[in-house]
Amino acid sequence: MPWSNQNGGGGPWGGGGGGGGNNQGPWGQGPNRPRGSGSGGPPDLEDIIRRGQDRLKGLVPGGFNGGAFLIVAAVIAVFWLIQCVYTVQPDERGVELRFGKPRAEVSMPGLHFHFWPMDRVEIAKVTEQQRNIGGRSGSGSNAGLMLTGDQNIVNVQFSVLYTVTNPQAYLFEVESPDETLQQVAESAMREVVGRRPAQDIYRDNRQQVAVEVRNIIQDTMDRYSAGISINAVPIEDVSPPREVADAFDEVQRAEQNEDQQVQEANQYANQKLGQARGGAAQIREEAAAYKDRVVKEAQGEAQRFISIYDEYVKAPDVTRKRLFLETMESVIGNSNSIIIDDKQSVLPYLPLNDLGKSTTQTGGKPATAVQPEAK
Repeated sequence: MPWSNQNGGGGPWGGGGGGGGNNQGPWGQGPNRPRGSGSGGPPDLEDIIRRGQDRLKGLVPGGFNGGAFLIVAAVIAVFWLIQCVYTVQPDERGVELRFGKPRAEVSMPGLHFHFWPMDRVEIAKVTEQQRNIGGRSGSGSNAGLMLTGDQNIVNVQFSVLYTVTNPQAYLFEVESPDETLQQVAESAMREVVGRRPAQDIYRDNRQQVAVEVRNIIQDTMDRYSAGISINAVPIEDVSPPREVADAFDEVQRAEQNEDQQVQEANQYANQKLGQARGGAAQIREEAAAYKDRVVKEAQGEAQRFISIYDEYVKAPDVTRKRLFLETMESVIGNSNSIIIDDKQSVLPYLPLNDLGKSTTQTGGKPATAVQPEAK
């Protein structure tokens, strides 16, 4: 439909298109204009991007297109510098490699610099480490099942405590040192267990078994030049297979009962032996005392006889009479005899019947009356 520009360049809706027109649309409003900072509305996104590009061009020498290479170079330099610096912790040691060949120096704890990517670094822990070997009790694993020398099967769980003494050898002489150590430890334990009865593994010589296993592991790792020092091989648990665990427990209880009875028998034997030794010592002491007493009495009698003999030699009559009187005194003093002299004018009353009874009751000899012979 034809339209005229009689309203000063207005559009088909009568809006003006010139600078002095109202720029109104068909609804009485002009077309939307870009919102600038002076319009009082929010800033336009395109305007913000354009101003940012202008500022960036001002910062980069030669403009944005000319400084792109410098930015990329700076980013690459920062990334290279980060890759060249590495840190070694206190429990670690580092070994640098130049074109894949390890260097002789060992990096101690701290910050270090190397030329990446020509150089790279391998880190190894040098503190004591533990490697658990064997199946846990009740876990259902058969990794620790071993055949003993007396054809029994035991489940051995043990650990290997080791320290890395040579980082270069540990990192580059053996491809997988930890896996190699585990395989060597299992093989050494099976070798030692296979030479001994099950009782040695359970409790009798467990410490000796651990020492033998450690020596075998150390010798093997030294032949491999693995740079590992074996500190100890503690045997943590030794148990029978699950299928025969109940029967093994019965055997263990029977052995414990046997040990208890043996200890009780030894205790009883020691008690009786102590009593017998005490009785024997008492008898020996009594015999020694009796011997001393008899010897002393004999020596006293001999000394008395010698003294009497010496007096007899000096005065035989007096000594003979004195001995006679002492003998008669001892004999008559111990008897119940009564002597009546014929010169007595009064006949004394003698209760002979009562005297005999009293003597019989006391267990002595009955009293006898002695009459002197008539002259």
